[in-house]
Order: sequence, then structure tokens, then C-alpha cells
Amino acid sequence: MKQRSAPSHLKFADDGAQHFPEAALGALDDICAALDKLPRQRAGVRIHGIAALRPILGANGAAGSVAAAFLGDRCRPVRAILFDKTAETNWSLAWHQDRTICVKQRIDAENYGPWTIKGGMQHVAPPFELLSRMVTLRVHIDDVPANNSPLLIAPGSHNAGRVSTGEYDGVVERCGVFACLANAGDVWAYATPILHASETPDLQARRRVLQIDYSADELPGGLEWLGV
Repeated sequence: MKQRSAPSHLKFADDGAQHFPEAALGALDDICAALDKLPRQRAGVRIHGIAALRPILGANGAAGSVAAAFLGDRCRPVRAILFDKTAETNWSLAWHQDRTICVKQRIDAENYGPWTIKGGMQHVAPPFELLSRMVTLRVHIDDVPANNSPLLIAPGSHNAGRVSTGEYDGVVERCGVFACLANAGDVWAYATPILHASETPDLQARRRVLQIDYSADELPGGLEWLGV
């Protein structure tokens, strides 16, 4: 299967992904300072309660304004994860869709489930329609050339709906594969359900990415977003 990469021509409306060069470059030092105390020897650290990030991730912030361009000013950051790949902490990721959200507490609601605990936080799989209205940002703290494990996406796969595991390969084959290269300070925006994967990097350099999910929806039945 042919893999495409930068220069990026993808558009969010058609492909479910779009590159915003240097969108968070001016806030990069503040982001690094806010994340400095987080543990490093873990594949992903789920983030909550770091006050210094809120102005940056809010709808008017350097990163959040990218999400607001698609979702409007009512959108909010509802989950954040720091991925920190190093020579010592390294992994690959098979093709998949992100299918859970993070909430304050478990309150059973129609069409919400199953429930899981991830990183000590309560997660639940919502109706797919909710996921289809969400936007995920990846704020790149380090350069991500082709040999430093760029995110691989299947452009347009967000339009396939909920894809079963056995159908992943077929959808990726139809949509093709695009490698999302980036420089430090760049932001990539994705439709949250897009099929994506990553490989183990050849370049043994640090690769930090702050991933944030955004939504403009309210949750039903007393459920509340945990937020960032």
C-alpha cells in the first residue's frame, strides 16, 4: 500500500485531518513547563487538573482555537493525553478508532457503555454520533520527521462509521495511508473517529505529543465531562 506524507494537502472537511504549521509554537515553552513534572516512563499519561494548560487549550487559546474553528467557541477540551516516546519508552500502535470519552463519574445512561477505568479516570464508550462530532488535536512538542513515528491515518475513514476490528484492513486499503509529519509547535487536527496507527521510530529521538479531544456537546442523564 502506498504511503503518502508531507507536504500536506489534506483538508478536514474531506479527509478528516488538517495540518496547522506553527499554530502552537508561541505557547510551546509554556506547554513544556506545564508538563515537566509528569512521569516519563509510561506510554501515555492522562492529564487532568493542570491549571497552566487551560488558557492554551481553551477555545481562545493557541491550541484550542484550532478546534474552535471547526466546533465553534462553545467547544471545550474534554480529555488530554501526553505521549512521550523515547529510546527507553517506545511502542507501536495498530490501526484503531478512538471510541471512549472521559467523565467525572459513572452514571448509567442509555447507549453509553461499556465502562472502563484508564489512568485512574472513568471512561465510557458513547454513541458513535457523539464521537463523530468531536475533534482531536495533536500538539507536537518535538519534531516528527518520517523516521520518528509520525501518526499514520487513513484519510476519509471517519466517514465509515463504527468500524469493526475485522474491517480495519479493508477500510485502510480503500482510503490509503498518510503519514502526518510535523515540526515542533505544529498542530494536527483530526476527526476523532479516524482510523490511525503508528510504528516504532527508527530515529531514537524524543517524540512528545499532547493529544486533546474537544467537544461542543453536553452529555445526557447527569453525565459530565471530566475535562482537562
